[in-house]
Amino acid sequence: MELKELISRIRPLDETAMAAARSRQNRLAKLPGSLGRLEDLSIQMAGITGNVHNKIEKKHLLVFAADNGVVEEGVSSSPQSITLLQTVNLTRAKTGAAVLTKHFGGGITVCDVGVNACVPEPKVLNRKIAYGTKNMTKGPAMTRQEALTAIGIGAQLAMDTEADVLGVGEMGIGNTTTSAAVLSVLLSAPVETVTGKGGGMTDEGFRKKKAAISKAIALNCPDRTDPVDVLSKVGGFDLAAMCGAFLGAAATRRPVVIDGFISAVAALCAVRLCPEAREYLVPSHASYEIGYRLAMEAMDLKPMLLLNMRLGEGSGCPLAFEILSAACAVISDMATYEQAGIDDGYLDEIRQGDKFTVEEEK
Repeated sequence: MELKELISRIRPLDETAMAAARSRQNRLAKLPGSLGRLEDLSIQMAGITGNVHNKIEKKHLLVFAADNGVVEEGVSSSPQSITLLQTVNLTRAKTGAAVLTKHFGGGITVCDVGVNACVPEPKVLNRKIAYGTKNMTKGPAMTRQEALTAIGIGAQLAMDTEADVLGVGEMGIGNTTTSAAVLSVLLSAPVETVTGKGGGMTDEGFRKKKAAISKAIALNCPDRTDPVDVLSKVGGFDLAAMCGAFLGAAATRRPVVIDGFISAVAALCAVRLCPEAREYLVPSHASYEIGYRLAMEAMDLKPMLLLNMRLGEGSGCPLAFEILSAACAVISDMATYEQAGIDDGYLDEIRQGDKFTVEEEK
């Protein structure tokens, strides 16, 4: 699918359904706003689906696996072989994200878009573009066409996956380096403000990581106004495919969950390509990576969970699926004041503006 056609399918949320959801929330037998983010999520769900009453029954995690040529620069403490091993283990419910997905009864698809090896596991979906990207410190990580191909693969997989909610994760050694590079360019932010230690590394390794990002950006001169150009020059196959998956979910009017730092950067690429895609995003946890906060602020989104997680893989998505499901249950199954036999007239005054926030005395 052409990128322009994909973007054209993404429409604004249904304001009529959202207004009806807000009205129902105001009539439920509870203090106004007392269920906080659960209420916001139920209203967002109404806007996405066009229905006030929704259920999250089919939950599915999409994990995109790829290697990154920049690992030649010593930017990771883990050997590149880990990408292949964990790509296979994801299909066997042996990784953190896979265990959580199985625990909550969700599905998982692991898609190879660029692992630097033949993957000897038939359960891994083979959409390999190349055996890893090139070393971005020596030239573009990939061609523009390869970036567009990766976006298309992710979008098509999302559109073809039957689910009420999708999550987007990754597997690829070196991809916190590519993610930091992409984020630095998109936000015109200093490399030091967006680069963390990923899976953990020595001070010398961290120095090499920041130096590699700076060198790649200076050499390739990516255009910050063109997310495809940024992805092709300093990104990864996994990042580009994840970006496509966010767009594909939005095009089919389904909520899609952001995992951690890498997932957030891919989501930001999707939002830069199509601002309307933001309304379909559901954040999960606050990543431990320092660049995560900047990525979320750029989209005006806030995470739901504070768990000090930094695993990646999509591990935050199964947790967020359950919260989204709870939000749908609340708006559908709670009694209204009328149904509960309660006269809610006593709430008329506090419904006029914010009567709950306590201002600090100066």
